[in-house]
Amino acid sequence: SSSSRDEALRDKRARILSRGLPKQRPVEGVKQVVVLASGKGGVGKSTTAVNIALALAANDSTKEVGLLDADIYGPSIPKMMNLKGNPELTPKNLMRPLKNYGIACMSMGFLIEETAPVVWRGLMVMSAVEKLLRQVDWGQLDYLVIDMPPGTGDVQLSVSQNIPIAGAVIISTPQDVALLDAHKGAEMFRKVHVPVLGLVQNMSVFQCPNCKHETHIFGADGVRDLAKTLGLDILGDIPLHVNIRETCDSGQPVVVSQPQSDA
Repeated sequence: SSSSRDEALRDKRARILSRGLPKQRPVEGVKQVVVLASGKGGVGKSTTAVNIALALAANDSTKEVGLLDADIYGPSIPKMMNLKGNPELTPKNLMRPLKNYGIACMSMGFLIEETAPVVWRGLMVMSAVEKLLRQVDWGQLDYLVIDMPPGTGDVQLSVSQNIPIAGAVIISTPQDVALLDAHKGAEMFRKVHVPVLGLVQNMSVFQCPNCKHETHIFGADGVRDLAKTLGLDILGDIPLHVNIRETCDSGQPVVVSQPQSDA
């Protein structure tokens, strides 16, 4: 019958498409991987990733948490986590993550000079990400938080197809141009069968420190509207606050330096 022929064709197409895909292998010692992503750069994704990793550890002291900076071209985790230096090697030739605030961190920033640009093509970048994931002695982690580079390119696909991911969190400001890219980011993860846990609206409102007047610099509720469109949850609504920026720039993220603050 035509329906059985259609089904056979669909099966054949699925087999052909899956041939070129790598087999997913877990990262040794890591129970769950959470990726933090944004379609657009400059929306505070790394700041959010750092504070989420620290919050996971703060919420349950029995949990071991790691943080991987997968942004090869613009690694910012070393500065935000106040870490410098080169990783030591274990007897098995694996890199030992650098640690601060109880979080095991790995970044391209530990392997190159702070001001040195990475002038590489895509294949070299993917190879570097693979090494940062697998040639690291992560120990035993309950959560590995991965700070993805912006966009929906090689690194995102490579990570999504090579390791099992518990879920992705999409960060965006309420600005329309950021929301366009956030929408694409969410759809990309759905296409590669990574669950999207929800969205975080960042830089949502600015309160004047003098008169307390609130201004929605990047627009109001744009991420909430996108969440409704996509049928996803809003996981957090973070204001544009000078303390959040200052604490990350000084290597003392707000979750550890000001845990009782509203931010």
